[in-house]
Amino acid sequence: MTGFLGQNKGLVDFDQKSLAVAAAAIAFNPIFWNTVARQEYHNKILTKLAGGNSRMACYGLAVTIFSLGIFRDFLYERALRAQPSHPLLQTALATYVAYGLLAAGNVLVLSSMWALGVTGTYLGDYFGILMDDIVTGFPFNVTVSPMYYGSTMSFLGTAILFGKPAGILLTVEVLIVYLIALRFEDPFTAAIYAKREKARSKGGLKAAKKEL
Repeated sequence: MTGFLGQNKGLVDFDQKSLAVAAAAIAFNPIFWNTVARQEYHNKILTKLAGGNSRMACYGLAVTIFSLGIFRDFLYERALRAQPSHPLLQTALATYVAYGLLAAGNVLVLSSMWALGVTGTYLGDYFGILMDDIVTGFPFNVTVSPMYYGSTMSFLGTAILFGKPAGILLTVEVLIVYLIALRFEDPFTAAIYAKREKARSKGGLKAAKKEL
């Protein structure tokens, strides 16, 4: 497989260390934020470091995740620049597709951040900062995970814009990593809100009994 993909540097140059570094960064980020967020939920480590202020702790994690994302994108672009281009990805049609993917991807990401706010976007529920209601409007009426799919579209758009098959390979990794992350995040987040609703129900029953 390596021989086919790397022959004459035609598609992917696996000898470039920047490719492996970018792949490692792509895998690291979701592992990092899921590990740290779960530690916070169970042990309140970040909240303790923030002097007991869970909101400030969440903001600190948000800055960290955002910074890691910027650094990952830098490594991704650097890796692409060192990779061979392919003529099929350098046509006018490919360019239009690339800009379309970038535009759509950024719309999904930015609109979801707007709808969720800082704490909703950056794992505030693990800090006990829960949203009042589930967001069902745009872009969540298009996909349940607009940030992940929007980010994947942006990676793919960038790969095509640069004309780099290696970028498409890394985009596949991005999608796989996000899909794996969702298998852990969605059930855990659902359990957090189910626990909140259970507590609300118990509180409502107690209040009703007092009134009686």
